[in-house]
Amino acid sequence: MYSAQLLDHFQNPRNAGEIADADASVEIENPACGDVLRISLKSSAGRIDQIQFKAKGCVASIACASALTELVTGKAIGEAGKLTPEDVNAAVGGLPQASAHAAHLAVDALSLALSRVT
Repeated sequence: MYSAQLLDHFQNPRNAGEIADADASVEIENPACGDVLRISLKSSAGRIDQIQFKAKGCVASIACASALTELVTGKAIGEAGKLTPEDVNAAVGGLPQASAHAAHLAVDALSLALSRVT
């Protein structure tokens, strides 16, 4: 049902936690399924230096949040803002249709966090 990449991100999440002195910290919830995702990030010189997440949700939501952090660390804020749910989906080796919301939740949280970076 789940790819090896997705299961690896779920079982060994990258960048889990919270940044105490973050430049931006957001929390969003998917009202349809109840998954909650918090993202905090630090940036300098227009790049994402550090990004961490906390998630309360399904296997796919945790895996997508983990993959998202790897995809955007070190990227320019403008470049990170172009990330799509399809990019996250590919990074976890594909999502079952019923779990597609997880990639959207991760990208929505990132977009909101990036909008709050000064």
